[in-house]
Amino acid sequence: MNRDQIAGAAKDIKGDIKKEIGDLTGNQALKDEGNLDKAEGKVQKGVGNLKDKL
Repeated sequence: MNRDQIAGAAKDIKGDIKKEIGDLTGNQALKDEGNLDKAEGKVQKGVGNLKDKL
């Protein structure tokens, strides 16, 4: 694993947590932030996977 894969996974997990807290509290802004973090994490993991293959 490289740094991008690790950082992407961490951002993905952080997004999951924010999304769940937003769901529980009814905070739509936090939910949206969580979804954005998850998307960024997936992209970063994808970049890491590509670097790994190269």
